[in-house]
Amino acid sequence: MNEPDRQEAAIDDEERKVALDPEQEDVVDDRRAASALIVHEIVRRQGIEELERPAASLWWSGLTAGIVIGLSLLGKAVMETAVPAGPWTPLLQALGYALGFVVVVLGRMQLFTESTLSAVLPLATDPSARNMVRTLRLWGLVLLANLVGTFAFAGFAMLGGLGVEQSRELVEASGVIFEHMGMAGFLAGIPAGILLASVVWTLPSAEGQKVTLIILLTGLIDLGGFAHIVAGSAEMWVLMLHGDLSAGQGLAFFLPVLGGNIVGGSVLFALLAHAQVRGEIESDPVRG
Repeated sequence: MNEPDRQEAAIDDEERKVALDPEQEDVVDDRRAASALIVHEIVRRQGIEELERPAASLWWSGLTAGIVIGLSLLGKAVMETAVPAGPWTPLLQALGYALGFVVVVLGRMQLFTESTLSAVLPLATDPSARNMVRTLRLWGLVLLANLVGTFAFAGFAMLGGLGVEQSRELVEASGVIFEHMGMAGFLAGIPAGILLASVVWTLPSAEGQKVTLIILLTGLIDLGGFAHIVAGSAEMWVLMLHGDLSAGQGLAFFLPVLGGNIVGGSVLFALLAHAQVRGEIESDPVRG
């Protein structure tokens, strides 16, 4: 008897110590949390679907996500200026910041930082040149589409599409990226990458609580002073179009934060999430 079979037999033996009728057994099974292997497989298959999507579908989904994520910047700016300042202000800003993520995640739009987990699990499960190329294709296309989308949002806002007052509020709220230059941006990007990967990982087990989960995890990015590359790029474009940020400063923000998000979402979260189930996958006779 191999190790997984031995473990399963031991679990069955322990479960039989409490006698339940079939109906009660069904209730227990329904309320039991999904195992890490099940969650891993759900997210992995989502990643496979993303990797197989046509380039045009990825582009338009990523472009839409980039535009919609601008709601995070707008929500934060509105919460900061529309409500009297007080101890609750940071919490309200975090709530506003989470708005764009709620729409993007529930709308199944293509956001780069979500792909740092979902697209990596197929590669971690089956390391190959083909899967590496597919992953890089997805990342590059989605990131570019996200950036074009955030630029469109920032351009619309700075041209007065949201009103003069709102434009001024957006510029003020965007100033936070000056704190995320160079190594500071890289370090601030790591927790943000982990938090976005956590959203993807926990959503399959969060039926009925998805909105709350997204708000808590993405709101913490703003509350903790972390840096998200797509939402942050909207802030970057706003400041560049307003003349407050040079191209060099923009790169000093963008590249380190991008690296931090990838390290947090892929190198840390995705590979560790895969490591905890790798033994079960390798011992599965169906998978070989």
